[in-house]
Amino acid sequence: MKNILIIGAGWLGFPLAQTLTTLGHTVFITRRSQEALESLDFAANRKWPLDLNHPDARQQLSHHLNTKKFDVVIGCFPPGFRKGQGDEYAQHWQLVVDALSSSPATKVIMISSTTVYPNRAEKMVEDAASLAIAQNNSQFSDKARIMLQAENALVQSGHPFTILRLSGLIGPQRHPARFVAHLKQVSRLAPANMLHQYDAVNAAVFAVTHADDQILNVTTPRTVDKATFYQSALEAAGMPEALPEIVDVADKEIRAEKLLSLGFKFHYQSTLDALSLTNESTKG
Repeated sequence: MKNILIIGAGWLGFPLAQTLTTLGHTVFITRRSQEALESLDFAANRKWPLDLNHPDARQQLSHHLNTKKFDVVIGCFPPGFRKGQGDEYAQHWQLVVDALSSSPATKVIMISSTTVYPNRAEKMVEDAASLAIAQNNSQFSDKARIMLQAENALVQSGHPFTILRLSGLIGPQRHPARFVAHLKQVSRLAPANMLHQYDAVNAAVFAVTHADDQILNVTTPRTVDKATFYQSALEAAGMPEALPEIVDVADKEIRAEKLLSLGFKFHYQSTLDALSLTNESTKG
């Protein structure tokens, strides 16, 4: 069993912490504020506030790392693009890498995103995106480059690592039917690249003991087009809303063959299977 630190025990990080604890690992967690931590049912001596924007963040993190001697550190903090943030995401990852400088054997797992891929209607495997490829390439968004800068900081650090590029997340309190109101259009030719929280958690658990020095896509193996997916989501949630304008615009399809080849097994084999969420998924 391993000593594990999860930086960012939020919607994904906290159930990951619970799962790893159930499996017998010793898990510590952080959130940005003490108030956020107090809402989590977790051992008081194994949860700490850590705001990566704080001037003393590196010193605080280094103290915890040197005190507890973690086998694995999992960075599960989002870039914050939806909140108009994100520019500092690569800096946050550089801070984490620098804080780990005295712990060269510690494995680092990065929860990244398929945002890194270029705007091309192709099947996307892991080699299709890197910082070197994205430089001066207009097919990569600014967000993609920020994410790739963060990934590169970890790859170049010398630490054992696994980078998990997650596709669009769904699950409890994140039912995809709720996304429809924010969509201007949906395409019959664009794949719905989606991933249930349950499989995202299990992929991170898998990475604790597998896939050293690997970058891996994590997305439900079989999917349908976005129009079909969101219509099915509305029906599954019993919501009367209609889809926005339906268009015929092709888009990228994320592929997870590399992860599957390492022996990982998805619980949800198709995105339509993943819609069989509990009623709790549409609450909150």
